Amino acid sequence: MKLKEITDFLENLYPLQYQESYDNSGLIIGNKNSEVNKALICVDVTEEIIDEAIMTKSDLIISHHPIIFNSIKKINGNNLIERIIIKAIKNNISIYSAHTNLDNQKSGVNSILCKKLKLKNLNILSPKKDLLKKLICYCPNEYSKKLREALFDAGAGYIGNYDCCSFNADGTGTFRAGEDTNPFVGAKGELHYENETRIEMIFPFDKEGKIISTLINTHPYEEPAYDIYSLDNKYNNIGAGMIGELSKEYDETEFLKEVKKIINIKSIRHSKLLNKKIKKVAVCGGSGSFLINTAIAANADIFLTADIKYHDFALAENKIIIADIGHYESEKFVKELLFNVLNKKFSNFAFFISKINTNYVKYL
Repeated sequence: MKLKEITDFLENLYPLQYQESYDNSGLIIGNKNSEVNKALICVDVTEEIIDEAIMTKSDLIISHHPIIFNSIKKINGNNLIERIIIKAIKNNISIYSAHTNLDNQKSGVNSILCKKLKLKNLNILSPKKDLLKKLICYCPNEYSKKLREALFDAGAGYIGNYDCCSFNADGTGTFRAGEDTNPFVGAKGELHYENETRIEMIFPFDKEGKIISTLINTHPYEEPAYDIYSLDNKYNNIGAGMIGELSKEYDETEFLKEVKKIINIKSIRHSKLLNKKIKKVAVCGGSGSFLINTAIAANADIFLTADIKYHDFALAENKIIIADIGHYESEKFVKELLFNVLNKKFSNFAFFISKINTNYVKYL
């Protein structure tokens, strides 16, 4: 199939607009219009991963971590990134990455980690702001149902776990059509009064183009009136980390041992144990020290993340247990996540989960 079919699907699920400013998610090597036959799914792109792609005859690699973060001025093969780029291009292998746009999704990296830990009542730990907008438009009463449903289908009207959310109020609209118009109702040059419905809906900013296009194409008027407002509300489906609850309380040591078993790790670095029960658990796959205070404010009993610096453990202040479970270890289930969503959508395409552990950190 065309590579574009896969990238469009992924970017509809995990829009690139939700990646962090420092990130480089998306198609890194390759042409969207090229044909692909097999895809290898991994966490990191290494030279061994390129070799595995060659061995499995995969012409697409879908990774979590981008191989390129910073600008590259020369490609001479003098370092790991340059060698990977050269080898991928020589072997006609495209590379696509879904990183923080996947991290920030409610159904993303933290979701599958929570699923493995058997947490329930899940919510984003730190929802993002300034991502929501409100549409207000006016439509003849008898056409409002059709317009409302079209806007729902375009992605408007979602609030948390609810969809088809809107506010509707009846009123009277006025307009006078000019000479160069073709009015749906009323006559040129005459002031017209029309019974209309005011429709209000919230939508995420990345859907704006599709929603406005749907409005214009569905609305019966030649010149539909509408307003777009930017909102300061938190978007509870997008953000960093996740928090949930265990089905029962655990002793601290018992829970940490269970985490080691589930994630299959040899050790966990953690702050001082508090001799309290564990029930409410916060997680952040990858580097999550910036969320320590947020986890404390959310009354989490323990915060599982990675890349915690020595002095960051002191931020626990006897209020929470901070546990470093490893960067790769906290994100390794992303391979399973991507495989499942892609295989469900493209059941006749060959997707492979990499068998290589690309963890750069080794344990004795």
